[in-house]
Amino acid sequence: MLQLFGEISMIKLYLDIETLPGSETLREEIESEIKHPGNISRPERIKQWEDEERPSKVEEEYRKTALRGHQGRILCIGYIKERPQGVSEGVITGTEPELLRGFWGIADDVDLFIGFNIFDFDFKFIIQRSIVYGIKPSRELSFARYRNDPIYDVMQEWTLWSRDNISLNDLCKALRIESPKGELDGSKVYDYYLQGKHQEIYEYCLKDVRATMQIYKKMNFLS
Repeated sequence: MLQLFGEISMIKLYLDIETLPGSETLREEIESEIKHPGNISRPERIKQWEDEERPSKVEEEYRKTALRGHQGRILCIGYIKERPQGVSEGVITGTEPELLRGFWGIADDVDLFIGFNIFDFDFKFIIQRSIVYGIKPSRELSFARYRNDPIYDVMQEWTLWSRDNISLNDLCKALRIESPKGELDGSKVYDYYLQGKHQEIYEYCLKDVRATMQIYKKMNFLS
């Protein structure tokens, strides 16, 4: 958690992603894989399972694909880029190939990548989706654990790389930072997407990045 050498001259990129489940084709695959339980024999229970339980199970499994880089999709990437000469922020959107190329364009001169749980989710997801589309990252990055350079995982640094995970919301509360979590949280992103509330998702994503930046600065005694 100590301040990093050369902090003032570093170019830092704070980031967060929002993801969606995979394509409708994937939903169809999941549906075909969920079989009728062998212990249900009564006609009325079979009908109940087909009409109610099976669709619910398919939807549950489909939504879980938003957490897997080989199945899910990135909807947007929020970022704050901090340079010695100033700070810029934004949300990268578009098709997945477009936003991935946009991200790697922004990342090409970055010294330190900072995010919340980016080791096990955000950055891993970005790398995996880049591989899927054949988009070569503009940076070669080490994902060696128990270190904070060139990737600084705020959650891991707070917990000292233990298994005692903490949510962004709880860490904001502990550090007296306004939490970005309101009516919308990660579990509702897909529902907002289906309702066409894309701008609300983009704003939520950027709020997460801003909160992460504040946490990083507080943890490193920079504010």
